[in-house]
Amino acid sequence: QVQLVESGGGLVQPGGSLRLSCAASQRISSLRAVGWYRQAPGKQRESVAIITAGGSANYVDSVKGRFTVSRDNAKNTVLLQMNSLKPEDTGVYYCHVYIGAREYWGQGTQVTVSS
Repeated sequence: QVQLVESGGGLVQPGGSLRLSCAASQRISSLRAVGWYRQAPGKQRESVAIITAGGSANYVDSVKGRFTVSRDNAKNTVLLQMNSLKPEDTGVYYCHVYIGAREYWGQGTQVTVSS
């Protein structure tokens, strides 16, 4: 089992930046991949960024060039740096991992982009 705790959300104006953090209760170096997902009001949850154990990252097209996912194995933390935020980035952001056949989610952190 693993526990995931997200933090760093908040209210930001369009064009601003936020950095989200996902703290894991076990060594993230042992995890195959860690993903960031988001869910906007009335919409399905979508994948935003995934970083593999080897450090390779993939992003949904809408955030490419603006978001950067990274991992700090020493702190068992995965970060999501979000720049040039847009109102459509608003939603609850979740951290996600698979361990074997089971998936684990954090409780989420709210990101609101509004003027």
